[in-house]
Amino acid sequence: MTAERPDPPSLGGEREMLRSFLDFHRATLAMKAEGLTDEELRRTSMPPSALSLLGLVRHMCEVERTWFRMVINGERLPLVWSDSMDYQRAYDASGATRSEVFAAWEAEVGHSRRIEREAASLDVTGVNRKWDEEVSLRHVMLHMIHEYARHNGHADLLREGIDGTVGA
Repeated sequence: MTAERPDPPSLGGEREMLRSFLDFHRATLAMKAEGLTDEELRRTSMPPSALSLLGLVRHMCEVERTWFRMVINGERLPLVWSDSMDYQRAYDASGATRSEVFAAWEAEVGHSRRIEREAASLDVTGVNRKWDEEVSLRHVMLHMIHEYARHNGHADLLREGIDGTVGA
């Protein structure tokens, strides 16, 4: 898979900007994994951390599923890698492969994009059961941009440690 990263527009409406920046950050994470073997993608940062590039993609798959499908769409689903709603399980990519992880992540991103596009507005709400709080699609989009941006910083460091590649 070759990640094509869209440049967010300099001008545009709120929804277009949020959508563009989220897609930019999704593509950045995919770019960080380009050209690496499964073994390299599973390489952890430093003991005792289990953080790896593949673990980050698994985590973001769970985050996409949770915020868009479970919170905004109200679907009652298990997590992808945990029947007990243990979000930490996603980080353990020790037996994972690029193909299975990216297939799951891309499927969840597809669901997220569909849910966002079908929503009447950014004011559509869902319930975050963990917080027992109503949240808007706008909040979810901003949270997702924040989540990807933070983890893309981790991905920068992980990739540099694998083969010296730096920058986005």
